[in-house]
Amino acid sequence: MVNAGLILEGGGMRGLYTAGVLDFFLDKDLEFREVYGVSAGSCHACSYLSKQRGRALAISIDYLKDPRYCGVRSLIKTGNLFGVKMCYDTIPNELNLYDYKAFNRYEGKFYAVMTDCETGEACYHQIKDMRKDIWAVRASSSLPLVSRMVGVHGHLYLDGGIADSIPVKQSEKNGNAKNVVILTRDKDYRKAPSQANRLIRKLYRKYPKLVAGMEDRHIRYNETLDYLAEGEKEGRIFVIRPSRKVEVGRIEKNKEKLIELYQEGYDDASAAWAGLSHFLGLSEEAKK
Repeated sequence: MVNAGLILEGGGMRGLYTAGVLDFFLDKDLEFREVYGVSAGSCHACSYLSKQRGRALAISIDYLKDPRYCGVRSLIKTGNLFGVKMCYDTIPNELNLYDYKAFNRYEGKFYAVMTDCETGEACYHQIKDMRKDIWAVRASSSLPLVSRMVGVHGHLYLDGGIADSIPVKQSEKNGNAKNVVILTRDKDYRKAPSQANRLIRKLYRKYPKLVAGMEDRHIRYNETLDYLAEGEKEGRIFVIRPSRKVEVGRIEKNKEKLIELYQEGYDDASAAWAGLSHFLGLSEEAKK
């Protein structure tokens, strides 16, 4: 296990890129002291930490035509575009079994990042028991406008990307002097203001701090990109990101495009391996 943090950005189905990177890490038996997953990043971290290579890809493509997994029918019926029971119960416990015992053997810390709807602030919930804490992965992945808020212990939560899309500063605060960041956008990407602000204000009018966070999210996101660039130059942050513009939407259902994006993630991680090994100070044996 390397003494470093691993930061996994969200992005809906663009997270297949992250899944490819993480499977490469599994092939290299690379573990991190701490992992921070945001939205889709938290979902894919689950299979990475249970060391189930290929599982994140399979879950993302095997149920594309199943209305219980994702679709307008689920949104109309339940208020969630992604079916909650299907994603967080049926799949891990019946269809593509999650290895809970393997996750329990992970000796590091895994945090699912979510947004508190009342305060608009990020919450970093440590996942200690995947069965009991799966609600935090769900909350982290609950996309605004197409998901219901997740209520737990008197608090309401939505997608972690609203408050902290790339929680590298939190990882540094927790003592990780080195951090590896997996992004789902190319180097030229900059986030623009949301075009749904009017709808956001109407739908979440009871949560003004949440609305404020959504409206200025692009500013904080782009500031974080600048922070990453600075960290790369200083040698304390290593970024793996798509080498070309990603042509996959947040709710993509084209299986071939998703598989291609997964492979791009794997290939980009492979191309970065020599530099990443040096950054992490891996032994010659571990580099192979």
